[in-house]
Amino acid sequence: MRLPFHFVLSGILLCASPVIAQVATTTQTETPAKASPSPQTGQTSVATTDADYKIGPQDVLRIDVWKEPDISRTIPVRPDGKISLPLLNDVQAAGMTSMQLANSLRDSLSKYLTNPQVTVTVTEINSRRVYITGEVVRAGALPLLPNMTVLQALSSAGGFTQFAKLKNIYVLRTEDGKQTKHPFNYKEVVKGNLPEQNILLQPGDTIVVP
Repeated sequence: MRLPFHFVLSGILLCASPVIAQVATTTQTETPAKASPSPQTGQTSVATTDADYKIGPQDVLRIDVWKEPDISRTIPVRPDGKISLPLLNDVQAAGMTSMQLANSLRDSLSKYLTNPQVTVTVTEINSRRVYITGEVVRAGALPLLPNMTVLQALSSAGGFTQFAKLKNIYVLRTEDGKQTKHPFNYKEVVKGNLPEQNILLQPGDTIVVP
């Protein structure tokens, strides 16, 4: 006797169901769950890859204390170089690396918490800036990146105006309380000449494009 097609198909599906369920269960079991990130102390900054970077006023920090959401927060460094945290009140931050500050916070929090794990990340660098003024498209402040030169800073200014005197650019820098002037001949530097004029910038330098 020949069975109708739909009866045959139903029987195949019923036989296959346990196999499908077993495969699904095996796949779900064998898929590893994502591991929770382990706490680390003194991670390097996302704003700079320089592990020796010293935190400065107006920098923005991310303070993470493992399993302590009430203490963890994003906070700016005040002009006096300090930050305020629960339990600790005012804490000196300026002049320290992220690792040093993390260790300092860990030691201080140990008085109130059991084995606190602290991570400090510099999310914004606002204390290290240089300035560009004069005949450029975008004058203003720039974050000072590690080993930034005059030419690199000028490349962020959007170009020069038609009145710019490219041979007479200079850098104003305060040294020992006095303002000094460092010449920069753009036309010669871009040709590979006068490399000594393409100096490394320091915080507070002002590039003037007359």
